[in-house]
Amino acid sequence: STEDAATLGVGVTTVGQGLYQSLKLPLPTEPAKQPFPVLIYGASTATGTLAVQYAKLSGLEVIAICSPHNYDLVKSLGADATFDYKDPECSAKIREHTKDNLKHVFDCISEGSSPDICANAISSKGGVISYLLPAKSSREDVVDQSTLGYTVVGEAFTFAGHPIPAKPEDFEFGKMFWELAEKLFAEGKVKAHPKELRSGGLEGIFGGMDEMRSGKVSGKKLVYKI
Repeated sequence: STEDAATLGVGVTTVGQGLYQSLKLPLPTEPAKQPFPVLIYGASTATGTLAVQYAKLSGLEVIAICSPHNYDLVKSLGADATFDYKDPECSAKIREHTKDNLKHVFDCISEGSSPDICANAISSKGGVISYLLPAKSSREDVVDQSTLGYTVVGEAFTFAGHPIPAKPEDFEFGKMFWELAEKLFAEGKVKAHPKELRSGGLEGIFGGMDEMRSGKVSGKKLVYKI
């Protein structure tokens, strides 16, 4: 539906860049022969719920970090294990759960304590984190990478006052990945993020934004009919 489509935004592109261009995970069309763990921080966010589904379709063991009240949501989408980001032992529990074998992390929050929680969950042998924003963890043996969804247009632009050069390879990847995404959505293998339909048009959006700022919106997208 158009309402479901409204929840996607740039999320599909972001997941593609983060999981497959940045972390170089196997695509759903060629899933891993042997599952290995991937951690998704912020798994109940709009980008996170998509990432959980794609990672599962890639044949991976999906470890999810989110609020406990969203555990059922992320498990219904394919998460194999869930952990609470507010738990002081979160990183240690994940490292124990993965038997010190976690090497790939997709951080859908990318600020505050998330970089270090992710880094400390990674194997003692090191690994890589892909962020949605420029971020850095405290571990030198962990590679910090970030993506910017707008590069998918393949043209130069300015972001936050910084010139970003054209990346033709991102444009080509985007064409491939959106074609795959269209197929997976049509087949029902990937579902849109949960939504809450609201009335009020454009003016109603301001109230929704206030709710988001105060932390009252979690695990769903607010969609307004115009």
